[in-house]
Amino acid sequence: MPNPMNIDMSRRNKSPRALTDNERARLEEYIDSIHYSARYSDSEYEYRHVQLPKAMLKAIPKDYHDAAHGTLKLLWEDEWRGIGITQSLGWEHYEVHEPEPHILLFK
Repeated sequence: MPNPMNIDMSRRNKSPRALTDNERARLEEYIDSIHYSARYSDSEYEYRHVQLPKAMLKAIPKDYHDAAHGTLKLLWEDEWRGIGITQSLGWEHYEVHEPEPHILLFK
């Protein structure tokens, strides 16, 4: 699969892992508290960051977490949409802000 955005594929699950109904239900209470930044850009990409409620991290399944970095893994689109992030098509989760692991960076 082409990787035009240079996403570190080793920091993702090998393939998207859908949430179970019980997992999705545990995340439901947090969805209205997700914060979306304004878009910003450089000469190559448009960016935004998404701030999850800190308590939400504990409700996200363990196999979405990257123990080596102390953050979430880089999530596939099906995964980030599954946990309740909603944004237009074309966004890629490319990084997690390690000092603040509840902040996901998209381009």
